[in-house]
Amino acid sequence: MTSTAIAVRTIGHWIDGAEYAPEDTRTSQVYNPATGQVTGHLALADEALIEQAIASAQRGFEEWSGYSIAKRQTVLFAFRELLNARKGELAALITAEHGKVISDAMGEILRGQEVVELACGFPHLIKGAFSENASTGVDVYSLTQPLGVVGIISPFNFPAMVPMWFFPIAIAVGNAVVLKPSEKDPSAALWMAELWQEAGLPDGVFTVLQGDKLAVDGLLNDARVQSISFVGSTPIAQYIYQEASRNGKRVQALGGAKNHMLVLPDADLDLVADQAVNAGYGAAGERCMAISVVLAVEPVADELIEKIADRIGRLRIGDGAGGDGVEPDMGPLITDVHRDKVASYVDIAEADGARIVVDGRGVQVDGCESGFFFGPTLIDDLPLHSRAYTEEIFGPVLQVIRIGSYQEGVELINSGRFGNGTAIFTNDGGAARRFQHEVQVGMIGINVPIPVPVAYHSFGGWKQSLFGDAKAYGVHGFAFFTREKAVTARWIDPARRGGSEHSGLNLGFPQND
Repeated sequence: MTSTAIAVRTIGHWIDGAEYAPEDTRTSQVYNPATGQVTGHLALADEALIEQAIASAQRGFEEWSGYSIAKRQTVLFAFRELLNARKGELAALITAEHGKVISDAMGEILRGQEVVELACGFPHLIKGAFSENASTGVDVYSLTQPLGVVGIISPFNFPAMVPMWFFPIAIAVGNAVVLKPSEKDPSAALWMAELWQEAGLPDGVFTVLQGDKLAVDGLLNDARVQSISFVGSTPIAQYIYQEASRNGKRVQALGGAKNHMLVLPDADLDLVADQAVNAGYGAAGERCMAISVVLAVEPVADELIEKIADRIGRLRIGDGAGGDGVEPDMGPLITDVHRDKVASYVDIAEADGARIVVDGRGVQVDGCESGFFFGPTLIDDLPLHSRAYTEEIFGPVLQVIRIGSYQEGVELINSGRFGNGTAIFTNDGGAARRFQHEVQVGMIGINVPIPVPVAYHSFGGWKQSLFGDAKAYGVHGFAFFTREKAVTARWIDPARRGGSEHSGLNLGFPQND
């Protein structure tokens, strides 16, 4: 494929039901990672536009929260049908700005659509409770109500799925959403905003605010924004949690990871090799649930490394759009800066004495010489003190650590500062059951390398992989985006008014009878 000059478009915000890109605004560049070409100039919000966006969302909330459950559900179903019919458009848009292959982009959308479908059934999940005659002549019941305006700050690696972890539930239960997507791949958010409008959502209920730290801080500091949902690196998750909490907001901030796969000697090594490659190199390793460390209980390491290296040799790397009619297995990284950062970790591993079994540095793709490509990399004999082991790399780098026992593997996993996802590969049910009990991680796979829960469970890790009040989606999501009122009511029987129903003055604390 030969790179050619393309028209560079201006990418704006979505406010009051329309895309809006003010003149004379700060901008940042959006690239096609496969070609290295600039494809867009992204308008970045200033203080005035942040105020405009939040004010619009507040008006949208005041209208939308008054809609009946039946009317809201109708809009949710319409959005689901439109998304299902046109998901191919969104997948192509994701690939053009993120770089992941089309099939992976489609998989992202389908996993996000699971949450949309869960949200379509929201009436059952926000029902209150009722206790008749809890005390003599007194009923107690609960009401579930929306928060108001809620903020979502999403990362570059899943520009559709991660926002869909949050906004379908938030909107279903009556909130208005302000979504700040990543500056690196902002167009998916605008596409979804147009789809919401087509589905019948009132203006202001779904707002897209493009921006950088100024926009983030605007959401964190505005009193009208009642909650913040975030996915990204641990340092930023900590910042989001601290600032939003200081301002009295609810927070769910999902951070980074260093996910391990523990391989016991009885495991099927062909299955392990297949799944290690899938989980380590899918989406070029730019997943918080990617497997980056294989803990191989000896004597299986040599054979497993050979099998993984053999599979790496068959992988096709190229433009995720598959311009030549053949979809590659792996696309580029998101930017040249990130590619160079990933390469620096391989440099660190090598300097620390590790053996680079397969080296992805310097990989070139014919016709995409200016693209941000980095090949699948396999590392052996990596010292545990190396920063390449202790820090999240977020790229297609798989490390094999040789260990002597199951217990050593669990201790290594539990000693890390992250607790996002982990997996064990074994044919021993007793070992697997022990593992799921002993390991200090929020999401666990048993012969499953990427244990992302289905929509009716909840997504989130432990330790420095999650900060705040709740995990994403599932029952946690509905609890996060609503608040409950408990009502205690006494209605005097008309036939008994003026009689014994009036108990007279009593300044003591109320007691039930």
